[in-house]
Amino acid sequence: MAEAAGRNDALRNLPPPTAGSAAAIATRLRQAILDGVYVDGERLPAERRLATALSSSRTTVREALRILEHGRLVSRRVGSGTFVTFRPGDREDDVAEVTSPLELVDVRIAVEPRMVRLATLHATLRDLDRLAGALGTLEVDGLDAEGFTRHDRTFHQAIADATGNPLMASLYRRINHVRGHRQWNAMKDKVLTPESMAAYNREHRALYEALRARDADRAVEIALRHLDAARRQLSAA
Repeated sequence: MAEAAGRNDALRNLPPPTAGSAAAIATRLRQAILDGVYVDGERLPAERRLATALSSSRTTVREALRILEHGRLVSRRVGSGTFVTFRPGDREDDVAEVTSPLELVDVRIAVEPRMVRLATLHATLRDLDRLAGALGTLEVDGLDAEGFTRHDRTFHQAIADATGNPLMASLYRRINHVRGHRQWNAMKDKVLTPESMAAYNREHRALYEALRARDADRAVEIALRHLDAARRQLSAA
């Protein structure tokens, strides 16, 4: 089970690279960072786990990480690992610093119903496949709060991408950046219990089925219920 979780943790749900070169792997990891799968200050999976997940050698993965480091997306610390150093927007005026978890959920309530409605209209088969992969990652047994949060960001970003609207996709990357901020990190262990994660996943599964069926009204209903539950849970915490 731990080995399976490790594979899932290492970007299984992203589009595969077109080649096994360091540049191709760097492109895949770069997209994961831009999409908010991994956020500022978060450690990437170890080289060995990345090499296994990407069917590559550790030497090639190491070179890919050097490319990302040169692009100032990551910082490599001897003995500690590789950490994301990318933050969208102006580092001197980071809205994540002044946005509370409740304020974040309020923005999601304003944005996501329309987002899922657009996704039901415009999602391609490839988008639906990516959503199915992200959902499968969320449903892995034994996922902890940190892993659940990361894969939840991937799932919702995949919905944003499925709208076919580049501004919506970019906006949700910004939302995911705020979701990865330390204010949420301090809260997630309080609200993400095994029971609540199971309940959220039932809603994720229902949302995916509504998107696949092109049932926009049902998808919006589920999204609102999902976010309302999140808001109530945060308020109680």
